[in-house]
Amino acid sequence: MTERYDVIVLGVGGMGSATVAQLADRDVDVLGLERYDVPHTYGSSHGLTRLFRLAYYEHPAYVPLARRAEELWHDLESDYDRQLFYRTGSIDAAPRDDPLLEAAERACEEHGLEYELLSSEELAQRHPGYELPDDYAALFQPEGGFLRPEECTVANVERAHRAGATIRARERVVDWRGTDGGVRVETDHGAYEADRLVITAGAWATQFVDALEGIAVPERQVLGHFQPGDPEVFSPDRFPVWTLQAPEGRFYGAPVYGVPGFKVGRYNHRAETVDPDAFEREPTQADERLLREFVEEYFPNAAGPTMRLETCLFTNTPDDHFVLDTLPDYPQVAVAAGFSGHGFKFASVVGEILADLTLEGETDHDIEMFSLDRFD
Repeated sequence: MTERYDVIVLGVGGMGSATVAQLADRDVDVLGLERYDVPHTYGSSHGLTRLFRLAYYEHPAYVPLARRAEELWHDLESDYDRQLFYRTGSIDAAPRDDPLLEAAERACEEHGLEYELLSSEELAQRHPGYELPDDYAALFQPEGGFLRPEECTVANVERAHRAGATIRARERVVDWRGTDGGVRVETDHGAYEADRLVITAGAWATQFVDALEGIAVPERQVLGHFQPGDPEVFSPDRFPVWTLQAPEGRFYGAPVYGVPGFKVGRYNHRAETVDPDAFEREPTQADERLLREFVEEYFPNAAGPTMRLETCLFTNTPDDHFVLDTLPDYPQVAVAAGFSGHGFKFASVVGEILADLTLEGETDHDIEMFSLDRFD
């Protein structure tokens, strides 16, 4: 007989693991299906650290979601035996007249966040790792930090297990279809039925949701870790997570943690749209050179030997905002996709939102700007 569940969650990475945990905590009989391991390094929810920021220059509407996400991360951490969230503060830096700084300040003002504006000289005095041009400035927000993505996924899966969820790794979903009673999901192991389906498949989302074709676009991303000349300067207790807008692009990074190197990445790295099943996963010298040249210019004390390079995947939407919605033709199916390189910090609240949409058909969170029909 085909196994039957209340809800099936397709993909158990950052977003999917949080969704499975939320549903299981609400006494839902839930099945999570993961193509790879739990956790794994083939998608977006890995890489030792993920930035957490509240001064959200992308749009002020993200701030309440980030606040709720932090509450949920601390709740998850409270019954897990390892730390998930590290408070470092956050820096957003750019030329003084850049719209990024104005947008970050607007988000802080609109939501009553504590912040401080620093000149490039003041920034270097406080955090000596920086060497920004004189016409740059920075916004410091003390509540930023970083998350440990693999540990967050493990913690959510362990919570889901304790609440009775079934999670199957190394089982690839082949297809799904709507039925009179809900959905039927076929995998390379068998078939399952459920009343409802949640699709959190990351870069593979378009394989399961036709409406996301051309909207949720996978992109190759590379992160680098470089040995600092003075590691203490770049330690988590002295160096905040950061973003930096420069002529070379918009970059981001984190202090030394997990490996002996200062972390740096460039948003939309080399603008390589890829097939998530067939792309160059091994970082190249060109990838390394792009990151190293930036570090040499703006963080020269961190431009020592390369310690680590790794690839991951962004899934970008045309406006760089998320998709959180149910499908118009299948209201029993909820979708989360297109997190555009800044989504992991929200995984905990995305899980809550998807559980709300799945069980209630709505959520108290303001997700209007993430509707799928905005691209019509």
